Amino acid sequence: MEYLSLRQTAEKWGLSIRRVQTLCSTDRIPGATKIGSYWAIPVDAEKPRDERIKSGKYVKRV
Repeated sequence: MEYLSLRQTAEKWGLSIRRVQTLCSTDRIPGATKIGSYWAIPVDAEKPRDERIKSGKYVKRV
C-alpha cells in the first residue's frame, strides 16, 4: 500500500497541513497511521466531509 505525507495530502485536498494533521489525530481519515512523529495517509483515502460549524452558532442537538 502506498502512503502520502501530510504535506502531499494537504496539497491534494486543498487544505492546510495543520487541518490534515487534526483530521488524522481525530481518526477522521481511515487508514492513517502515525509512524514515529509522522503521519502516513493512504493514497486512496477520501477527503472527509467538513463537519465544522459554518454558521457561527452552536446548535445543541438532543
